[in-house]
Amino acid sequence: MEFDIVVLTDHRYVSPQKKTLYIENVLLEDRLVVEALQAEGLKVVRKSWDNPHFDWSTTKLALFRTTWDYFDRFPEFSKWFENTSKLTQFINSKELIIWNIDKHYLQDLSKAGVAIPKTIIVEKGTQTTLQALFSTAVQDHGFRKEQFVLKPCVSGAARHTYKIHTTEVSKYEDLFGQLISEEAMMLQEFQENIVSEGEISMMLFHGEFTHAVLKIAKPGDFRVQDDFGGSVHEYDPSKEQIAFAKKVVNAAPELPVYARVDLFRDNEGNWALAELEIFEPELWFRRNPSAAQKLAKTIKDTCLSVKV
Repeated sequence: MEFDIVVLTDHRYVSPQKKTLYIENVLLEDRLVVEALQAEGLKVVRKSWDNPHFDWSTTKLALFRTTWDYFDRFPEFSKWFENTSKLTQFINSKELIIWNIDKHYLQDLSKAGVAIPKTIIVEKGTQTTLQALFSTAVQDHGFRKEQFVLKPCVSGAARHTYKIHTTEVSKYEDLFGQLISEEAMMLQEFQENIVSEGEISMMLFHGEFTHAVLKIAKPGDFRVQDDFGGSVHEYDPSKEQIAFAKKVVNAAPELPVYARVDLFRDNEGNWALAELEIFEPELWFRRNPSAAQKLAKTIKDTCLSVKV
């Protein structure tokens, strides 16, 4: 083996000519991880997942970090993912990623007792209308708000995510028909507290909490991602919030090496899960560099059975 671990990114962030603040943050996040792994005595390299020249059998592990083009190239990524899984070991594991990459996983966590927003999943090719679905949401799933969110089951960076008022449903019917012909979609009751209070992101490595941030949407928006003007703040979570996050990761099919638990206060005032991110989440190491060191040690202790 030539490498102990390859840190995976996407080709836009390998040697970018133009460095925006966003790209600078991506590079910093990856650098902190690479340096932390090297400090553990590991042989590390950073590569784009779609690098056609790299021999993936030359690394013991491949760590997903900033592979943020996968959802725009999902068929291509899926083929690469399957082929590469036969050559090296992924972090998190292949099985866990397959489970988590599709938001159907929310149903599994709900059955395990994790509170999630009121949700309807609409499978690809379903013959229905948005109006019919919303009527079902109210009658059978307890939606009480006049707004709901439509988004894909496989997505990232708020791709095809729409907040829709019940009076505007007809305007989205054609778009919905096109989307549902191509991929599974989901409707969720709009969560007002995400706008008024924000969304908490909590990082856990092998089930242990390390740090958290609070993400707040810009005025007039509901998307907390900084891609859409959202802001990020230091956050000191309560024992209750930490316990909630630990419950979430322990409800996964296996304990993730790393995870980000996004939680919020739902419309009933209870803590609920927005998303469990265990594939390629932003982990905000630039706000807590020591957490990168904790991840590196966790990887060495839990994923590398042979001493390096």
